[in-house]
Amino acid sequence: MAQQLAVVTGASSGIGRATAVQLAARGWRVVAVARRRDRLEQLAAQAAAVGAGEVVVEALDGADAEAVAAMAARVQERYGTPGAIVNSAGAGVWRWPEETPPALMEELLDAPFRSAYHVSYGFLDSMLAAGSGVIVHVGSPASFVVWPSSTGYSISRWALRGLHESLLQDLHGTGVHSCHVLFGEVTSEYFEVNPDSWEHAPWLGKLIPSITPSEAAEGIVRTLSRPRALVLHPRVLRLQFGLFRVAPGLVRTLARATGRQRST
Repeated sequence: MAQQLAVVTGASSGIGRATAVQLAARGWRVVAVARRRDRLEQLAAQAAAVGAGEVVVEALDGADAEAVAAMAARVQERYGTPGAIVNSAGAGVWRWPEETPPALMEELLDAPFRSAYHVSYGFLDSMLAAGSGVIVHVGSPASFVVWPSSTGYSISRWALRGLHESLLQDLHGTGVHSCHVLFGEVTSEYFEVNPDSWEHAPWLGKLIPSITPSEAAEGIVRTLSRPRALVLHPRVLRLQFGLFRVAPGLVRTLARATGRQRST
């Protein structure tokens, strides 16, 4: 039986790295994509020490369409068609709209949206030809309920959700699945790099228990074996989404009233 192949972006840290580790431990060959080569090489050495699956290092910026296209061509020539793509690259600061100039907005769209689009596009033809595969997009609850002062961050997550929803329609019946996976707070490097973010989250978000990157990765791995259009974790997040579906105006009002307030 051929070794299963997965492409994981954002693999240098956080959810992406944890997902790559878990897939490699299960015997997958993982193409680990991120900008930080040193982190990826450490990941590859870790996988080699365990002796299960292989980690292939691809150090590049997912927002660079040409670099991603070249990577996709290399991977398919050497290893074949991936059975899974995990779009886990993510970044972004929280700012008010007047603090988000066009140049910053372009940067915020790079990850997760542009990276996810470029990587998905790079492998889609071969996945369609194979008639199988799962594409997982790691998003944010902000792609449904926008939190105050998170303009660029939220727009980029809505763009990722738009990619997923489009693929959900266009891939129907092809054997290729698109999945949108949303978590609450994950104890990754994001909030260390952006220390002024979580403190401004509405209490609706803070009611969701935090999970580790490994716990998030477990949810992603489960999704690869049982694809679903929308995956929410932990359970309390499902309750909040249920409330949003019933009373979206109320949830928006609560997010606005309990989130960051403008200074007067």
